[in-house]
Amino acid sequence: MPTRRPAAALALAAGLVVIAGGVAGLLLTRHPAPVMRPVAAGVAALPAPTGPIVAPPQSAAPKPVAAPVSLTIPLIGVKTNLMTLGLGADGELQVPPLSMASVAGWYTGSPRPGSIGSAIIVGHIDTTKGPAVFYRLNKLTRGDEIYVKRADGTLAEFRVTSVQSYPKDDFPTQEVYGPVPDAELRLITCGGAYDFATHHYVRNTVVYAIEVS
Repeated sequence: MPTRRPAAALALAAGLVVIAGGVAGLLLTRHPAPVMRPVAAGVAALPAPTGPIVAPPQSAAPKPVAAPVSLTIPLIGVKTNLMTLGLGADGELQVPPLSMASVAGWYTGSPRPGSIGSAIIVGHIDTTKGPAVFYRLNKLTRGDEIYVKRADGTLAEFRVTSVQSYPKDDFPTQEVYGPVPDAELRLITCGGAYDFATHHYVRNTVVYAIEVS
């Protein structure tokens, strides 16, 4: 997702937390340039949300939208296909493999982008080889454009409403994953300082966006 610093595998795994509580640490920082670090051990330690992350049914059910297939963020040069992420055998949320760190993933347990609720897309910040798909995620600001293309060719356009950085041990799970009354998007990666003792970044970067298309 200047002085060269070690770049580590995204501790993406830590950010998507159980809706009921508990967080690992998807984090992102404003590194000027990557520096090689050991692969982060926590990259697969992503608990799966267990609570509802969509708003209650509306009186008039909205038309279903197609599954997302790609993500484009013009300002930071992101143009990636979207893999699907589910739950592993251990019950934890899957994350993109490090061999595909240039590709982001949509968590299928969350709404499809453009549906009511908070659609969740996650991606690595870096690997030992350099920057990954969400390396510059924290450069986004309010009003920046995000586009999600869907399987039927339709395009969902979102506008950033805020970009937040949270300590991984104080992650606001309800705010990030809780029900919302409209179509929203959450982009999550890791950031902050890199803890060599735990092999994790210490903060989570979350981009909040709302559909405008």
